[in-house]
Amino acid sequence: MEIRNTPIQDVFEIYPKIFNDARGYFLETYREDLLAEKGINTQWVQDNQSFSVAGTVRGLHFQHAPYAQAKLVRVISGKVWDVCVDLRKDSPSFGQAYGVILDGVKHNMLFVPEGFAHGFAVLEDAVFTYKCSNFYNKASEGGIIWNDIDLNLDWDVSNPIISEKDAALPTLEEFKQQTGGGL
Repeated sequence: MEIRNTPIQDVFEIYPKIFNDARGYFLETYREDLLAEKGINTQWVQDNQSFSVAGTVRGLHFQHAPYAQAKLVRVISGKVWDVCVDLRKDSPSFGQAYGVILDGVKHNMLFVPEGFAHGFAVLEDAVFTYKCSNFYNKASEGGIIWNDIDLNLDWDVSNPIISEKDAALPTLEEFKQQTGGGL
C-alpha cells in the first residue's frame, strides 16, 4: 500500500497493491499499521455504501463536533471525482479543495480528516464506500453548496443530478458567517 501526501496537510491518497491473476484480483483495503506510520490513528466505527448513477453530484457534506467524522473513501465499481474542502478554522489551507479520481480499477482511496467537507461527482455509475470515524448524527449535518463560486470546482458533469437538500446548502462565505470562521 502506497500512501501519498497531497497539497493539503492531513489529506492522503492511498494506492493498494493489487495482485491480479487468472482468477481475478486481491488487494488490502485497510492497513492500520501503514496508516499509523502517516499519523492516521483513526478508529473506524461505521461503514457506509452508496450506489449512484453517472451525472450525480453528492455533497459537500460534513458533521459538526462532537460528531465530526474522518472518512476513508473508495469506489468498488465505477468512477467518481472525489473532493474535499478544508473547513478547519485555523488551517493555513482553509477553503482550499483537493480532488482526485477514484475508480474501481485502480482501487485508490482518499483519507479525509475531520474538519473537511466531502463530496463526489459520479463519472460512471458507481458503488462508493467509506469508513467513518464517528457515527452519523442528523442534528450535526452540515454542508457547503456544491457549485460555490468561491470554490470554483469543476465537477466534470453536465446537468448534474442533485438532491434538494444539497441544492439548498450554504455557500462557503455563508458557512464562515454561520460558524464564526470555520469548524
